[in-house]
Amino acid sequence: MLNITNLKSGYNKLEILKGINFQVQPNEIVAIIGPNGAGKSTLLKSIFNLCTISSGKLIFKDKNITKLKTHELISEGISYVPQGRQVFNNLSVKENLEMGAYTMRDKAVIQRNLTDVFTKFPILKEKQDDYAFTLSGGQQQILAIARALIQNPQLLLLDEPSLGLSPKAMKEIFKIIKKINQEGVSIIIVEQNAKQAVELAHTTYILEDGKIALKGDKDILKNKKINDIYFGGR
Repeated sequence: MLNITNLKSGYNKLEILKGINFQVQPNEIVAIIGPNGAGKSTLLKSIFNLCTISSGKLIFKDKNITKLKTHELISEGISYVPQGRQVFNNLSVKENLEMGAYTMRDKAVIQRNLTDVFTKFPILKEKQDDYAFTLSGGQQQILAIARALIQNPQLLLLDEPSLGLSPKAMKEIFKIIKKINQEGVSIIIVEQNAKQAVELAHTTYILEDGKIALKGDKDILKNKKINDIYFGGR
């Protein structure tokens, strides 16, 4: 579904990614873990054209998307949920979801997608007229994910979806991510909660200093070096 070749990118003249080769298969969850500053979020932003790509190629469903603008990428079937539960606090839950459909023109499709989201997330239907700032942290994260799903993406980019959440809310978010994938959406997830991410994912990439240090499946947890560094040897 997505094939990235020799990607070098960053912010203006600051190069963060130094030649990344990366793939996502249809219906796959891919986790990206690594230390702070390794380039995890930059990789997601590169896919969504939110940073400077100096070289390399991104192919999505056999189409070169390297130079497509962000709104064009949404139309191609890619959605992005940035870290930090970025919702429109002074808009209602329903208005937040409608903002996710800003590139869509067919009102009937928008309404159908909104109904689908309310079916998937009953808590959002219940609170559709409430301001977003009144929601709990976990509910705001659900809203941010649901807003991205309004576009019916085929590839969903999630940046630290569990950041700052309680253990209970975190568990709910990972459950939702798994369900979204089971419904046919490929997912790339950047996570500091490395063990949860690896257990959720089909494939895991470990980034260090802007490069791929290791790629593997769930057995990556058995690698002693990785286990010691990322999971405290547990």
